[in-house]
Amino acid sequence: MIRVTIVSPNHALRVGLREMLSQQADIEIIGEVVYLEDVNERETEVAILASVSSVRLLDDKKNFAILFLTDNIESVRGMLNAKTQVWGVLSLNTTEEELVAGIRGVGEGLWVGVPSLVKSLMRLPKGEHVSGEESLQEQLTSREKEVLEKMAEGLANKQIALSLSISEHTVKFHLSSLYAKLGVASRTEAVKRGIELGLISL
Repeated sequence: MIRVTIVSPNHALRVGLREMLSQQADIEIIGEVVYLEDVNERETEVAILASVSSVRLLDDKKNFAILFLTDNIESVRGMLNAKTQVWGVLSLNTTEEELVAGIRGVGEGLWVGVPSLVKSLMRLPKGEHVSGEESLQEQLTSREKEVLEKMAEGLANKQIALSLSISEHTVKFHLSSLYAKLGVASRTEAVKRGIELGLISL
């Protein structure tokens, strides 16, 4: 069971999201709040953030995944940092099927989102240039590149292991090496850095 809290100052939107998810056997809505700071971190596994008014509240590390619902992608860009360990981005006009899939994905620790929105997020700031893999002090092995590509596809460690016919322990080893070489601390950062370096593409 995935415990979800809906975050939005719009009462009608909160009610609509609750109704949309009420028939899902594996999703439990445990609360509705106006601000992200009001989320019960001990009980919540996924927070659906249908408002971008809580940017300042992401300065502190959150123990739950955040699924953003927005069509203003630039408003989300500043909210994503190393302290937001798991997140997803969907349109406010998302379908019930997409919303449920998004909740399940971030609930499992995956990085999810609508391709058109995510691609926009991954663009480098104006004036910066992709320098390529040669900018890395230590280049990735072919296996590490495969793991990074699978991670960008949203696969969990167990799925990556099955796909590459290796053990889950080996996947974790490659992830540790990837993080060190890319200078990152999370799956999200690794994928973003991989895209910036041209190692992977969405």
